[in-house]
Amino acid sequence: MGSIHRAVAPVLLCCLLLAGCSSGSQSGPDTSGKDGASAAGASGTAVPADTAKIAVGVGPQTTYTVQQQPSAGSCHFRYEKGEPLEDRACTPGAVSPAVTQANLTSTICRKGGYTKNIRPPESVTRKEKELNAASYGYTGSLGDAEYDHLISLQLGGDPNDARNLWVEPADPGHKPGAGVNNLKDPVETKLHTAVCSGKVTLAAAQQAIVTDWTTALSRLGVG
Repeated sequence: MGSIHRAVAPVLLCCLLLAGCSSGSQSGPDTSGKDGASAAGASGTAVPADTAKIAVGVGPQTTYTVQQQPSAGSCHFRYEKGEPLEDRACTPGAVSPAVTQANLTSTICRKGGYTKNIRPPESVTRKEKELNAASYGYTGSLGDAEYDHLISLQLGGDPNDARNLWVEPADPGHKPGAGVNNLKDPVETKLHTAVCSGKVTLAAAQQAIVTDWTTALSRLGVG
C-alpha cells in the first residue's frame, strides 16, 4: 500500500498546482438553445434563437411530390374579427433554409423575382389542397379558397412543407364564385417590403406572421 501512495502522490500534487486536472475532456460551446444560443431546426439546420420555434423545411426542390396532410377533420380554423386563421397545431409554419438574413439580396429581395421558380406545380398543390380541405373540414368552394403558404414564399417560407400550407377560406363578405381575394396577401407584401428595406428583420417578419397575420403589421410598426 505504501508504494501505491508514493506513486499517486506526484499526480495529486500536479492537480493541485495546475488546478486543472479533470476526469473528462472539455466540451465545446453550448448549443442547446438556452440563453439566446442557436437551436437546430427540423432539418438539422441551425436557426437563430428568435426563430427557434419555427420549423425548418427542406427548401426548394427540383421535383416536388404530394405531401401527407393531417387526418381529415383534425384541424380547425380560428377567427379574428371574422378573418380566418390557421390551426396552430396543424399549420405552425416552416421556413426555407435557402433564405437567410445574410442572402436576402440574392433570394427574396432579388431583382426580377424569386418565388416563381420555386413554387410546386399545380399538379402537386391541387391534390394537396383537396386533402388539406378535408383536414380542416372545409366544404366551401375550393375556387374561393387559397392554398396558402402561412409564411409566404416572399418571406422565406418553405415551398412545400405541409406545416406551412393550409386551405385559407375567403374573407368575410367575399362574393361566392369571385375567386381568391384574401386580405392576408397585402400584409405579406408589406412585410416583404419592410424586410427588403431593412426596416424589420426576416426573423421578426416570419415570427409575426405565424403568431397572427391579422396583427403582424401593427406588432412590427409597419404601415
